[in-house]
Amino acid sequence: MRLNLGAVVRRRRWARGVVVATTACALTMSALLSVQTSVSASELDEYVNLPLVNRNAEYGPGGVHPALPTDLGILQALVEEARASGRNPESYAALLFQYRLVVATEAAGIDLASWNPRIGVSANRSNLVKSYRFYEDLQLGHSELQWAGMGGQVGADFGGGLIDFELMADVYSLPNLQQLANAIVSQVTDRVGKQALEQLPEGLRALASVGRTVTADDLDFALGMILVMQKNIFSDLMPMHQAYVDEGLPALEEMQRAGLFGHDVMDAWRDVASGDPDRIAQGNAALLQREQGVIIRDQWDRVRAYKGDVGEAITYASTVAGSPSVAGVVPPRSFRPLEFTTTLADGRTANVTMPLPDWNWSVYEDRWDYITSQLLPKYRAMVEEDWPRLVATLSVPYEIQLENHRPMMTLPQTLESALSSLKVTVQ
Repeated sequence: MRLNLGAVVRRRRWARGVVVATTACALTMSALLSVQTSVSASELDEYVNLPLVNRNAEYGPGGVHPALPTDLGILQALVEEARASGRNPESYAALLFQYRLVVATEAAGIDLASWNPRIGVSANRSNLVKSYRFYEDLQLGHSELQWAGMGGQVGADFGGGLIDFELMADVYSLPNLQQLANAIVSQVTDRVGKQALEQLPEGLRALASVGRTVTADDLDFALGMILVMQKNIFSDLMPMHQAYVDEGLPALEEMQRAGLFGHDVMDAWRDVASGDPDRIAQGNAALLQREQGVIIRDQWDRVRAYKGDVGEAITYASTVAGSPSVAGVVPPRSFRPLEFTTTLADGRTANVTMPLPDWNWSVYEDRWDYITSQLLPKYRAMVEEDWPRLVATLSVPYEIQLENHRPMMTLPQTLESALSSLKVTVQ
């Protein structure tokens, strides 16, 4: 439950002007009474004009700046005083962001101070479940919040993949995948010639080249970056969503004035709140574009570029394995599958097809093409045309959703199927 200024607030230091009314009883939750507190200007000065040094969770656990408290009551008191002081919202942007973030994490049941994506999937499993459960609950309570609903549903596929990746790092390795990728490459070049090699997906060639050398440390690097992305998405968009649910567009307008996002995002939220189905869809698409094109774009690029072919192989393998659970959405391997034409040594033309993706999820332009062609329109159709079915899907306990989507363990079978489905048509 959110504390107001009149609620109990434990303070680390007491400044002049603080008036406290407390109980004569021991400080237990059952005995606490209301207190009144205020924040002095000198105390507030500690928390204004702070940079958002940890807005990108890659740099450490906790909130957006290590000096900021994570106690909700303290943060609310500080934000209220900053507003009352007449300061420009830009001066207390980090404080406001931290406040909105703590409201969201507490609503989700997550402890922000200890949320550290760098400690692995197992240690973050509870945060994954709570994050995506929170997303889906927002959708169930507010039909216009389609970004949240789709993010929660796809999060089960994402989280299941992370669990499998960690198992691969701890228990398995990628030699079998390399052997299968090599077999695919060899089949193609044997049947149509080595000139076809350059027409194969770069990720497939990378997997064939370095799959055997990928180590647990390499997979741990990829996992760490993906968990950072997961926290970054929550930290950016969930404070907006919770502010919208609690206080409406004025709360978001304050965040915009503070410089936490631009006019494009504010316009997207006005679309979301409009009640018009087309504008709602447009607004949610803009939020999704921010997620994929702004918040995590560079980090996916870094994963793909990691140690040359190693990152290329890992990200391509995840593209092959992916299988989103949104109704009607084709898996990535079936979207833009491999198909090319080459000239044989005797001058004839050969058309080569195989059920493997001719693209890589980590490349923003490819990813956005898939999202706008598949995920966005088909999720919108569920919201507008089959709401009861969507409610039933999102109401499944999230641990079950997570365990039902474990794609990486079937990756060898997927590659074996692709090898047996290689088709060469000669004209």
